Parts: sequence; C-alpha cells; structure tokens
Amino acid sequence: MLHGETVHSPLPQDLPWWMPDHAVFFGVLYIALAVIGIGMAWVVYKSWRQTRLHSGH
Repeated sequence: MLHGETVHSPLPQDLPWWMPDHAVFFGVLYIALAVIGIGMAWVVYKSWRQTRLHSGH
C-alpha cells in the first residue's frame, strides 16, 4: 500500500500497522470502541442485577 491510499476494511488484519498514522488512528478508535462496549456491558449487568434483587414491588 502506498502512502495516501485509502484502507478499504477497518478490520485489524487488513490494516497496514507499519504506517504510524494508521496505527495511531485505529488504535485510538479500537480503544474508544472497547470503552463504549465495556460501559454498555456494565450497564446491562447492573440492570440485570438490580432486576434480580428487586423483583417485587
């Protein structure tokens, strides 16, 4: 891949990690997606736990 070409797939195995700009951009992107995913999983877990503990009125 030449400098200036676009990446057609955001999957990690298709990225040219040897290019610093791609490595930084996609590294930050995947960290942000992981934080959002962990936050969503935490909210689902807490909601499920609260529902199980307080099942009555």
